[in-house]
Amino acid sequence: MNLSDNPFADDQERRAIWEMLVRRDIDAFVAADWAMVAGDFDEERFLGIHAHNSLDPEGWSVGFPTLAAYRTEWLKQAAEAAATRYSEPLAEAIFRATTLRDIDITGDVALARKKFDGLIRKADGGADRLNWQTLYFCRRAAGRWKITGFVGYLKYR
Repeated sequence: MNLSDNPFADDQERRAIWEMLVRRDIDAFVAADWAMVAGDFDEERFLGIHAHNSLDPEGWSVGFPTLAAYRTEWLKQAAEAAATRYSEPLAEAIFRATTLRDIDITGDVALARKKFDGLIRKADGGADRLNWQTLYFCRRAAGRWKITGFVGYLKYR
């Protein structure tokens, strides 16, 4: 199986969530094109919690109180990645570092556990280290899954 293959081929709901949280997110990030993922969010309900690489909720903060605040940070990170010279294809490296296999669905709500663990080699001999996890909260409305929020940048390993 290719790293970019959806592991939920036989599960329509989980397949749709994986496509939203992994494939579209990576493709949009590499292209630095927010428009590719803008429709994946429930802007009215959105809330992003920043865990600051901790598992202790005492250190978490409301890092992204609005979707606009998250979009600004996402675009900043995407622009930084676009300006970096990598020695390997960026999308391939992000797919290699990304795992999303645990998706709990109850009715029209879902909790997805996305993990990042890997290196992206830079042309200068260095590397970007991806090592965190994100819990995504999703809701199905009008037959489509949307992200209502997340707890991100959680400690992983």
